[in-house]
Parts: sequence; structure tokens; C-alpha cells
Amino acid sequence: MAKKIGVLTSGGDAPGMNAAVRAVCRAALQRGMEVVGIQRGYNGLLNGEVFEMNARSVSGIIQRGGTCLYTARCPEFREKEGVAKGRDKCRELGLDGIVVIGGDGSFRGAADLSAMGIPCIGLPGTIDNDISCTEYTIGYDTAMNTAMEMIDKIKDTAQSHDRCSVVEVMGRNAGYIAINVGLAVGAEAVITPEEDYDIDAICEKIKNTMKNGKNHFVVVVAEGVGKTDEITKIISEKTGVETRATILGHVQRGGSPTVRDRVVATQMGYHAVELLEKGIGNRVVGMKDNKVYDVDIQEALSMKKPFEDELYKILNETAF
Repeated sequence: MAKKIGVLTSGGDAPGMNAAVRAVCRAALQRGMEVVGIQRGYNGLLNGEVFEMNARSVSGIIQRGGTCLYTARCPEFREKEGVAKGRDKCRELGLDGIVVIGGDGSFRGAADLSAMGIPCIGLPGTIDNDISCTEYTIGYDTAMNTAMEMIDKIKDTAQSHDRCSVVEVMGRNAGYIAINVGLAVGAEAVITPEEDYDIDAICEKIKNTMKNGKNHFVVVVAEGVGKTDEITKIISEKTGVETRATILGHVQRGGSPTVRDRVVATQMGYHAVELLEKGIGNRVVGMKDNKVYDVDIQEALSMKKPFEDELYKILNETAF
């Protein structure tokens, strides 16, 4: 049974990470464990950037975006020697396990560390919702709501100037943010890496919609497509509509987390501590059928996540 555990955040930050850190800290303290905060991810572990946490260490953070533990990439941890150094540091600190909050890359590090004898539990923290073993990732809901609010404001300007706005949202190589936000804002089209798209068909749709009396339009593009400027230029040329591109960028990674992100992060953090208390490691906590569960890390990394094709059909049949 674990008596002393560490917690770190790794990779890109996501709203709700602080809620997860808080849950891990409080749940562990409630069970009589010691808790160590590891700053700047695996990089901080290797460099000994750690501090002892108490109940007050996580006071007032549940509503804050970002991560109070900071985050960083760590190329050294991709090598066997780096993982071994991390294992030795854990033993030096007396850690019986670590909760790792991050994405697939962070989980690979957790799997390697678990294989070297340090039980690790991964929590899916990324706005992209691109972790296959879970239906939902910490930060996803907040990012979608932020993008929706920004596009709603952009639509005001598009309507005032009879423009088409091509808006790029984040998501790395996945289109989950794009398709959901596109549907939520009533976009004329959504372009994601998962689905082929016909730019001529999109332009024809815009021209047909103009004939029905509409003069402002929104096209949402996932960043993984990588052609936002080109798409903007083609739409302008083929439709004759003044078309502007907007890249929302990292504004989607910040901000106070929504209710859902705070609740899910807390549930997942609590479950992670329950596993470590039993000496269980090499697991990822996720959501399945809207319930928290856990799965072997290697199995989690090998899973494939289906895309939300039904949302495309609904969007195409309601946006005109």
C-alpha cells in the first residue's frame, strides 16, 4: 500500500488540471498518505523540483485554469536512461507511486516508469479529447465553450460586414473540438482531419445559401488540417464573399474550467488515489458510458477512437 505519492502535470496544460491535482492531494491526505508536488512534469522529477503538499497547498485552485504544478516537455524521459534516472529519483524521495496528468506522451512515460517498479496512474488531461481509452478528457468542455464564445463574437462582425469567417480551432490532429463547436455555432461547414472535404461543394453551399437571403457565413477548420489560409483564399475567390481567417490559438487552453471539467477531474483524481492506495499502477483512468473506470496503460495506448460521424450528418442537414 502506498504511503507517499507524487503528482505531476505533463504536456500541454488544460483547464481542470488544478481540480485533478487538488483531488489527488486531498484524497491522499485523507487516507494518511504523504503527497509530493512535482513541478514541470518529468523534467522537474529528474531535476528534483518537488515540494511537500498539504491541504492548504491546493486551496483556491479548483477554479483556476492552467496548472499550479507547471508543465514542460522532457525529451530525456523518452530514453531508457532518463526513465532510470526518474526511478532513482522516486526511490530517493521515497515515492510509492505517481499520478501523471497529461496525454498519450505522458502515459508512455508513466508506463516506462511503472515497468521499472514505480507504480503510475495516468489521468487524461488535454483539450483535444484525442485519448482513445476515454470518452472524455479533462479540459475538453472548457476549450469547446471558449471556442464557441469566441466564434459567436466573430459571427457578429461577419454579419455586420456580410463576410465569411474561416475559424481555426485547436485539437492537434483530431477534429473533436471542431465538429462539436461547428455544430454549436451553426457553421455552414466543418473541416477536420478525419473526414475528406470538398472545397468546391462548400463554396456551392455558401452560394446557394446566399440565394436564400443569408449573407454571412462561418467555416470551422481543425488545426490538424493545416490549410486555413488556403481554404480562406479559395472560398473568397469562388464565392465572391469577403472572407477572413481567424486562428483562435491558445486562448482555448486557458480560462476557468467548466462545471463538467471540475467534476470529472475530481472524480478521476480521486479514483487514481484509490488505485495507488491498493498498490495498483500502470493504469489510465478514463470515462466509459459516463462512468470513471481504469485500463492498462499499454492497452489504452493501443486503442482506436471512433470519430463522431453522426454530427457531420446533423450539421450538413441543419446548416443552410
